[in-house]
Amino acid sequence: MNILGINAYHGNASAAVVCDGRLVAAVEEERFNRVKYAAGFPAQAIRYCLREAGLKLEEIDHVAVPRNPYARLGTKLLYALRMPSFARERAKVLAKFTGIREALAAAFDSDPKTIAAEFHRVEHHQAHLASAFFVSPFEGAALLSADGLGDFASTMWGRGSGNRMEIADAIAFPHSLGLYYTAVTQYLGFLKFGDEYKVMGLAAYGQPERLEAFRDIVRFDAHGTGNGFRLGLDYFVHHRSGPEMSWAEADKTPTLGKLFSPEMSRRLGAARAPEEPLEQRHRNLAASLQARLEEVYLGMLRKLAKSTGQKSICLAGGVAFNCVANGKIFESTPFEHVYVQPAAGDGGLAVGAAYYVWHQKLGKPRSFVMDHAYWGPGFSAAEIRAAMEASDIARRGYSVAELPMTELTQRAAAIVADGKILGWFQGRAEWGPRALGNRSIVADPRRADMKEILNRRIKHRENFRPFAPSILAEATGEWFEKAHPSPFMTLAYAVRPEKRALIPAPTHVDGTGRLQTVTREANPRYHELISAFRDLTGVPVVLNTSFNDNEPIVCRPEEAIDCFLRTKMDALVLGDFLVRRGS
Repeated sequence: MNILGINAYHGNASAAVVCDGRLVAAVEEERFNRVKYAAGFPAQAIRYCLREAGLKLEEIDHVAVPRNPYARLGTKLLYALRMPSFARERAKVLAKFTGIREALAAAFDSDPKTIAAEFHRVEHHQAHLASAFFVSPFEGAALLSADGLGDFASTMWGRGSGNRMEIADAIAFPHSLGLYYTAVTQYLGFLKFGDEYKVMGLAAYGQPERLEAFRDIVRFDAHGTGNGFRLGLDYFVHHRSGPEMSWAEADKTPTLGKLFSPEMSRRLGAARAPEEPLEQRHRNLAASLQARLEEVYLGMLRKLAKSTGQKSICLAGGVAFNCVANGKIFESTPFEHVYVQPAAGDGGLAVGAAYYVWHQKLGKPRSFVMDHAYWGPGFSAAEIRAAMEASDIARRGYSVAELPMTELTQRAAAIVADGKILGWFQGRAEWGPRALGNRSIVADPRRADMKEILNRRIKHRENFRPFAPSILAEATGEWFEKAHPSPFMTLAYAVRPEKRALIPAPTHVDGTGRLQTVTREANPRYHELISAFRDLTGVPVVLNTSFNDNEPIVCRPEEAIDCFLRTKMDALVLGDFLVRRGS
């Protein structure tokens, strides 16, 4: 049985295909159209998934869409009366969802009547929860999804057991941890869709001196019986004008309307314009924002642990990307095991909707665990060779060598150990927003200046933004204060104090690292690269950042070559090829 999951007409448009309960392919549309967080209909992602599965459109049995227009219909109608312009925009989006069958047929130049699949509408947050629990290694777990807004809810929790989920409760619009974080992100001058992770990094440079004010912005009774929170709505405008998200059909770039009200500036001081310099006041506000998120998020998790009696937690939704908060779960809650799949945000809804249908609707038993993230496009040696030849890179002053794996990883490790910057392109692309060793830029973690070099020379981004350490899984407890696996870079742990001077580049200013634990089973070639670097240096860690330059992570070999050529990387490993500047 073949199930196609589609996240459409929202940021992070994506597709996934599940065949007989096993994930075969999953990818976001941005990897193909090169528009970051691309919205719209993911036609290219769908075509890739079916091609990877060897399926024709007519062979799809079920199509799962993570949107249910009938969820919380009464609340929606109430707000539609209050906000007519917002209601009109929502109606336009919902009209698009009624044409999913036609859009799918158009992507394959087919007649909609030839599509025999049954179409399913899955509520947004139930798809989020399914995306985490049904691919987790846990037989039973507590479940929490938190983001900005989906089907007029922002948060949902419950428990999973076997192939079933039981929903306990949800928090409806307008109260939302995701919109809270986004509103303050905008107030701090970061206006682009998806900029929240920048402010999370900035928070480490400040002190939460305005925490009391932020406790008024988000209100939560840590000792009460309920598990909910409420926003101080005087600080926001989305409950009056709607959380406006739009995109132009021409380029599919999602944009968000303003979410914070003048009350936020009256209470916290003037909002920062994007072109204004960052002051310590802004860093302290970011720290206060993060500290209050952690109080509420971890407080909810403590209550959820108590109500479910579970020791394992599955997290999803955009808030689940807050690796700093996630890293504190072990010390701040009774949970002993945490699972966050690599596309925890809205991109992951395609996988979640598909698995919701497979398990929750069809009652099929579980047989799959997502223990790696490599579900995107891969390229053969012949395709990589053709891209190399088309670029004419060998005649442009670069040395090119095709090498066996062991020699390749040893020479690549030596380049990194020499302080050089290496582009690393292997296998199938990662699912989700993190580069996890197949579309990565790799550098020496021992160089204190490497963070500044990468931000200025390669990534062309704010200098406060941190980089991640990729570590051999077996060495995690020796270098970090926690050893729980973090294969998808969704947890931040404190680096052991005695090790911080040894890996200053990926150690954030607060002494933590958003680590990726790498196993030989999940990624043998990347594991071998890090092992070779350890053999040369004694350090089982490399600095890892995404292979891109203010664009979506590279997908095709041609994009990797182009990024390598226009930046100042020193070397590129592309499949079995090693490319270096100079002869």
